[in-house]
This record gives sequence, C-alpha cells and structure tokens, in this order.
Amino acid sequence: MAAPDFWNNAQAARTISQEKTHLEKTIKKLERLERDRDDLSILLQLSEEAADGSVHSEIRQSLKTLQDEIRHLEVEMLLSGDKDLNSAIVAIHPGAGGTESQDWAQMLFRMYGRWAERNGYKTELIDLQPGDEAGIKSVTFSVIGDYAYGQIKAEAGVHRLVRISPFDANKRRHTSFASVFVYPEIEETELELDEREIKMDAFRSSGPGGQNVNKVSSAVRLTHIPTGIIVACQTERSQHKNRAMAMKLLRAKLYEMEQEKKEKEMSAIVGEKKENTWGSQIRSYVFQPYQMVKDHRTHAEVGNVSAVMDGEIDDFINAYLVQSMKSSKTSG
Repeated sequence: MAAPDFWNNAQAARTISQEKTHLEKTIKKLERLERDRDDLSILLQLSEEAADGSVHSEIRQSLKTLQDEIRHLEVEMLLSGDKDLNSAIVAIHPGAGGTESQDWAQMLFRMYGRWAERNGYKTELIDLQPGDEAGIKSVTFSVIGDYAYGQIKAEAGVHRLVRISPFDANKRRHTSFASVFVYPEIEETELELDEREIKMDAFRSSGPGGQNVNKVSSAVRLTHIPTGIIVACQTERSQHKNRAMAMKLLRAKLYEMEQEKKEKEMSAIVGEKKENTWGSQIRSYVFQPYQMVKDHRTHAEVGNVSAVMDGEIDDFINAYLVQSMKSSKTSG
C-alpha cells in the first residue's frame, strides 16, 4: 500500500485495503482471545491458592464467553469462499398455500432478523410485499457485516412447516413451504453496470402509509434489458435511496448469473434451488404433533422449536459449513 502507484488501479487498491482491514481485525481478535485466556488462567490460579469459591461464578461466565468467541472464530475458519466475507442479500418467497404460506414466510423473516441481531449484524429492508390477510407475499433484505454471506448462505433452499393452522377453524394440521434465496452483496467497483441497459420505472409504494411513502412515486423498479432481470425497492422515503438499494439487488443477481455461467453450479453461490413443494425441502420445522426442527442435508436436529424460531440457528449453519468443507476436500 506504500507503493507510489498503489491507487492507480482503484478497484485493486480497494480490494487490498479491505483485505488489510480484515487481517487487522483478525489479529486484534486473536490478541484479545489470548489476553482473555491468560486473565482467566490467573483468576483461576488465585482462586485455588486462596481457596476462595466466591469468584467461581465469575470464572464460569468468563469461560463461557471465551468458548463462545472461540466457536465464532472456528466458524470463520470454515468460510473461505470467494465472497464469504461479504454482506448478504436474502429473499424469502412463500410457496403455494395462500395465507398459511405467507404467514410462514413472515415467521422465517423474523427468525433471520433475530439471528442477525444475535450475531451482531445489521439488517436493512429492501422490498416487502404484505399478504392480503396476514404474512408476506415476498420480502428482500440485506444482512450487513463481515461473513454475513458466508454464514447465511447455508439457509438457501426450501423450508417446510408442519403445524396446526391458526387460520383453520377446524384446527387441522397444515404443511407450508417457503423458499429462501441468498446472494452476496456486490460492490459497485466489483461489477460495473451500463446505465443505458437499465430501465427505471417509478411507482407508488403499496406498503403502509406515513410520511410521503404512499403519496408520491418514490418506489423504484429496475429492469436489466439484456437479461430481463427485474428488481424493486419501495421501503425508503426517497426515490434516490430506493434506486440505490435496487441497484444493490440487481448487481447481486447479475453476479449470481455470471457465476452460473462460469461454474455451472447454482449451489456455489445461492445454494441448491429446488421446487417450492413437498419433498424438496432442506429443512423441516414440525410444531405438531411433536416439536422438532431437522435439516435434511446434514441431519442436524433441534427439539426446541421456539428457540430456533427466535434465531438460534447456528447449529444448522455450522453443520452445513462443516459438511461443505468435507465435501469440497473429498471432491478436490
């Protein structure tokens, strides 16, 4: 970076700068973990020498914190994909089934929001189409932070719900499906777009009112003419902000398409897309007659459905990452 011509190539310089920032964060994290380990060791030694049990609870809490941080670091070590470090864009679409499936899509949306919050990620809503009675017809949002894409890409696929429907007066058991798509967020410098190939349409937001959201044509729909890809954003108050968010989504989808051409493997970027129906799910969430969440790819199971729906899905993500790493080593 000290080279005189470093900034001559802005894109290459940006990539190196990001790598430097990431390495500095990793080094600081390792140094902090070493300090915490040494402090805990000293505290334990003093407690034993003084035969003082009053600090045992503090030691247990410190040990748990250290273990959690080490587990997070272990997960990061599994993330070596080209775009794993990037933020992510997630889209959720309900399957057939009307209100029941739309409600399931909204439950998944909340689950990922809680997961992001637990892991220190920020979320931004890009587009949301509310359901006619309840739930959502579709939602697209970004998960912002280091390794967001590397982790949440494990969620790409069809998710199946089995429960007693709250919308059924006869209290019958229903099965619903929703598809989750995950894209890496792509910087403008990584994928430049020709503005002449993008058609923009402005329209009024269909969401809840307030401010000028529904009163002016602030929502934006972009069409990429060469590919026919259409994206939209209507969550921001200004047309300018909605267009910027829509451009993020368009770049992500175009990147996915380019990767498909190069690698001919959809799963390399957004996971394996399957039909949004019975038999194609990656995970099942059973609320009745028993409670169980099971991932059909890794066979990981969790009996506490409420905790999973509250965002505790790290066990599933970690199992998928470990399996993916083993598969890549085997194929390699």
